[in-house]
Amino acid sequence: MARRVTPARLAINTVAAWIVGFLIFFPILWMVLASFKTELEAFAVPPSFLFFRWTLENYATVQSRSDYLLHAINSIAIAGGSTLIAMLIAIPAAWSMSFAPSKRTKDILLWMLSTKMMPPVGVLVPIYLLYRTFGMLDTLGGLILVLCLGNLPIVVWMLFTYFKEIPKDILEAARMDGATVGRELIYVLTPMAVPGIASTLLLNVILAWNEAFWTLNLSTSAAAPLTVFIASYSSPEGLFWAKLSAASTMAIAPILVLGWFSQRQLVRGLTFGAVK
Repeated sequence: MARRVTPARLAINTVAAWIVGFLIFFPILWMVLASFKTELEAFAVPPSFLFFRWTLENYATVQSRSDYLLHAINSIAIAGGSTLIAMLIAIPAAWSMSFAPSKRTKDILLWMLSTKMMPPVGVLVPIYLLYRTFGMLDTLGGLILVLCLGNLPIVVWMLFTYFKEIPKDILEAARMDGATVGRELIYVLTPMAVPGIASTLLLNVILAWNEAFWTLNLSTSAAAPLTVFIASYSSPEGLFWAKLSAASTMAIAPILVLGWFSQRQLVRGLTFGAVK
């Protein structure tokens, strides 16, 4: 029997949700406001929240100093390319582990997840040396490869979880009708798991877009994405807070817009199979 939610409890939950949401959103709001301040006002104590001289000078300076469009295109190529390759690998892998598991399937899944527990700096030197040897430093292909491999365990785990919620009887019925493995994947499994696949794809895009460690260490200019664009406003002389905020706002704006328009699909996918 479902518990009845009283109006008082509903009001408390609503207020608590708004407070948590505001606390999460506040750093982003503060960054956006700082991007419209002068450098003096950006680090003034006590800080000013709304009553300051608004200016677009930081955005003009950032655009004139750096090629924002080039970095944005690189970010799109890296996030899109790594996500596409990861999905092409992960969907068949998750299908195999979900519907044709072996005795070692759980061990393989745990091993894949364990690779995410290792600090990336632990493998930076060998990967850097390999990339230098094969001429992959500061290339889109090199960054796409390392981000694809880095996010692949999470993608496989998420898809595995979604696929496990799909009844096996449906796939067995498709096989009895003569469906091949390829047709089963494309025409039966994929349409049924669209919410899970979509949320996994969106999450991978966000992870690849925000990745800073590998992009800062494996790229300099030609393949530099927006994370490198942001880091360029940190110098030995100090941080230019207003310009750094403007660069950060310009960098996160595309992914924020994507997340805003796809939030319903993302939530639907993340809760896929949670309610029966």
